[in-house]
Amino acid sequence: MNSPFHPGEQTIQSRLGVRDKLEDIGRRVIRPYMPEQHRRFFAQQPWLLTGSLAADGQPHASLLYAAPGFAHSPEPSHLRIDARPDADDPLLAHLHTGASLGLLGLELPTRRRNRLNGEISQADASGFTLQVRQSFGNCPKYIQARTWQARPRQPGPSAHGTGLDPRWLNLAQGADTLFIASHNADPHSGGVDISHRGGPSGFLALGADGRLWLPDYSGNLMFNTLGNLLLDPRCGLLLIDFDSGDLLHLAARAELYWPEQLTALQHPLAAGAERMLAFTPGAWLLRQARLPLAFGEAQPSPFLPPSGA
Repeated sequence: MNSPFHPGEQTIQSRLGVRDKLEDIGRRVIRPYMPEQHRRFFAQQPWLLTGSLAADGQPHASLLYAAPGFAHSPEPSHLRIDARPDADDPLLAHLHTGASLGLLGLELPTRRRNRLNGEISQADASGFTLQVRQSFGNCPKYIQARTWQARPRQPGPSAHGTGLDPRWLNLAQGADTLFIASHNADPHSGGVDISHRGGPSGFLALGADGRLWLPDYSGNLMFNTLGNLLLDPRCGLLLIDFDSGDLLHLAARAELYWPEQLTALQHPLAAGAERMLAFTPGAWLLRQARLPLAFGEAQPSPFLPPSGA
């Protein structure tokens, strides 16, 4: 039986001495189908975070949204999504039959989240159907709880460029939530992935080196994202302005720093973190007022480090 973890994930698990433990856990909780509670969960959400792959292998992070029920599961091995991205969202070109896709269902009011990776088995003018490859739950750590309600959508303009830019830097530096799309080409346990990262407002900070630094706190030890980035540092970041509905899509290259390196760096965000990621910004796309959801004030996660770092 093939491992549910690819070599990148296995390398980090081995480095931390949890390889055998996680292999046992992974074989029990990572399934090639959705359990009934996950099927119901996806159907309750007003949005789905997405990780997709461009033709050149660059991951892209985005989201799809519609009235709850737009995602529904006709059978445990498939999820149907009746929604399409905007014409200026690169995700649109990635939604074709045979394409790999990562989905994250995130219920902000309850801090529940479930992951789903698979392959698009059918696509049409209304949406697409995803065949499940891996389905598993995630813990609620570091999710800032927010209530939501639908609001009229009045899309604004979009802007794009490359590298650091003042048009989006304040959004990035004030964020308490970040989504990372990454990829691994392993034929058995690879694919596209989209994951959540959360922290206090300002946990994503601009360093003197021109990179964006993100603390990596203790998690479920699977290292899905870090394992991908270890083998392919390209990633796609998604940042959301929960007040305006602005969406920032940022292509980046990630570098992972371990504790012994952080000691030498004396980085101010390292307190409370087990590792850090440094992102070199690439191409970006800022799409204004695109999310038709109004969110309440954030309720900070009780799992945040006491120092607030």
